[in-house]
Amino acid sequence: MSTLLLHVERDTDPPTGWVRDADGIQHGFAGWLGLMRVLEDHTRSDREDAAHAKPKGGRMTTTPTTPTAPIALQPDEGEALWFLGVLATIKATAESTNGRVAVIEHLAPRGSGSPLHVHHNEDEWFYVTEGELTFWVGGRTIVAGAGSFVYGPRDIPHTFAVSSDQARFLLVTEPAGFENFMRALAVPAERPGIPLAPTAPPDMEEMQRLAAEYGIEILGPPGIPA
Repeated sequence: MSTLLLHVERDTDPPTGWVRDADGIQHGFAGWLGLMRVLEDHTRSDREDAAHAKPKGGRMTTTPTTPTAPIALQPDEGEALWFLGVLATIKATAESTNGRVAVIEHLAPRGSGSPLHVHHNEDEWFYVTEGELTFWVGGRTIVAGAGSFVYGPRDIPHTFAVSSDQARFLLVTEPAGFENFMRALAVPAERPGIPLAPTAPPDMEEMQRLAAEYGIEILGPPGIPA
C-alpha cells in the first residue's frame, strides 16, 4: 500500500481532519465513518493498481477480477497435457484462483526435466509425492525423494531431472500464469499416463522466444549442471 499522511484536528469528537495521499492530494473527513470511507477508497485504488500492473519480462498473464470459487478435483481430474514428455495435469489456474496460484501435477519418466531457467514473474515450489527428483537451485544440488519440498524463488536459476524410474510431483507457482506457458508448448493428452513415444523436443530458439513472453529466461539445456 502507498503511504498516507493522516492529520486529525485537536479536541474534536467525533474526529475531523484530512488524509494526504502519495500524490499530495488531501482528502478531508468528518467523523469516524468519514475517515473509514477515505481509507477504504485508498485501499481499493491500491488493489486496482496492483491488479493491472504489468509483470516484469513480458506478457500479462493474470488479470482475473472475479471472486474465486471452491475447487474440488478427483485424482485423475484436471486439464491433462503432454508437456515435454511428461503428463502434466493442471489442477488450479489463474482463472480459478483469481490469479493467486497455479497447481500442476506431473507424472514423469526417468531423465525428464526442465532446461536451466529462471522465472522473473513468479516463485516456484515442488512437492514430490512418488519417486525422486534431483534439483539444481542457485548452484546447490538437492536430491528430493517422496515427501520432499523444494522452493525456488523468482530470479534464482534452477533446473531439475527425474532420477528414479518414474516420479509424481506437484509444481506450484505463485502468482499464477506459468500454466499458460505450458499450454503454449503442450498438446492435450490423448489418454491417461506418460506419452508412449518420446516427443521431439521443441526448437530451443522458439522455446526461448516464447518463454520470454512469460517472463522466463532459458539459460541452458536440460540436465543438472556439473
